[in-house]
Amino acid sequence: MLEQEAPQQRCELCHSRTVILLVFAFFCTSLSVTTVTFAQVGPPSITVKQREQLYREIVRETASLKSQIDLLKKIVKVVRPSVVHIEINGGTSRRNRLPDETGSGVVFKRADKFYVLTNRHLVRYADLNEVTIRFSDGREIQPKNIWLDAGTDVAVLGIDSAQLIPARIGDSQELEIGEYILAVGSPFGLSHSVTFGIISAKGRRDLELATDGVAYQDFLQIDASINPGNSGGPLVNLGGEVVGINTAIASTSGRHEGVGFAIPINMAMKIADQLIDKGKVVRGFLGVSLDSRFSHDAAVRLGLKTPRGARVTGITQNSAASRARVRPGDVIVRFNGTWIESDDHLVNEVSMTPVGEPVSMKVFRDGEMVELTVTVGERELDNR
Repeated sequence: MLEQEAPQQRCELCHSRTVILLVFAFFCTSLSVTTVTFAQVGPPSITVKQREQLYREIVRETASLKSQIDLLKKIVKVVRPSVVHIEINGGTSRRNRLPDETGSGVVFKRADKFYVLTNRHLVRYADLNEVTIRFSDGREIQPKNIWLDAGTDVAVLGIDSAQLIPARIGDSQELEIGEYILAVGSPFGLSHSVTFGIISAKGRRDLELATDGVAYQDFLQIDASINPGNSGGPLVNLGGEVVGINTAIASTSGRHEGVGFAIPINMAMKIADQLIDKGKVVRGFLGVSLDSRFSHDAAVRLGLKTPRGARVTGITQNSAASRARVRPGDVIVRFNGTWIESDDHLVNEVSMTPVGEPVSMKVFRDGEMVELTVTVGERELDNR
């Protein structure tokens, strides 16, 4: 499980404040006079008839709650057979020791073949014979292939096994903040564990993860409990569909603190398709330098009615941007039908665009919106 670095100083300040408040409360209590009032003897606050009426109301009003619980039970039943427990069995003398000994994955089907989708950081240094995939029915197999993408922390395991149950893949683009989700995985090696929560936020793109980082981020933030061992497990919606791959936590202790992150399934599946077809990920390249400090206030000063977009500061020669006549100072506000929120967002959108495909782009230039067409080039990238 990747962990985002959290500000330790803030945590220490919270502890100090807690101590001060507790001491002050104790001091005030010691100076006050305590009055003890004993319960008066008298008739009960509720009659037997009223109590029975409340019981009937409880039964009636919990019926809807029970139906929701039954729904969750059904979701777990359909999803669990598609979730796998992954163990790395490398020796202790390995030069590059894995950060996780165990993790999770989810089975999917493509062109009549089965694969396991998981996280790269879990299997990065493992050889095929060091990876064990365990299913909910107790069967164990080893992968035939391992494909990795460093840019998104996605990994695909090729497997050769019959009678597998693939997960249903959902559409992460349709997720909304506040929507209920379930996380399934192997926290602390406890395989096929299920937790429940909501989508807390979308589009988290500035997380500092691991030592080599994750370049292309568009994380879903969730409050469902995930811990070391949940890496690679599915995030599931109330339709029983996989909508994300659980990947990281933000924590001051290395344990769950209510802030987890998952790769949207749309991104993960696009990466998986390329890894299976090509053995690598081919990413789009626009050829622009962007202003990472471009802010809401700066956009307003330029005259943008909706303050968003990515401001161009430079153009690479003979690039897709130069051929499309993009200029320094342009603010790219829309790319291939998607409104752009920031420079990181634009980089993600361009990277997922098929190379050689013409797409529309809208830029804000000299107080006006200008429509352009750009044919994305190919970015050289390491997929290890």
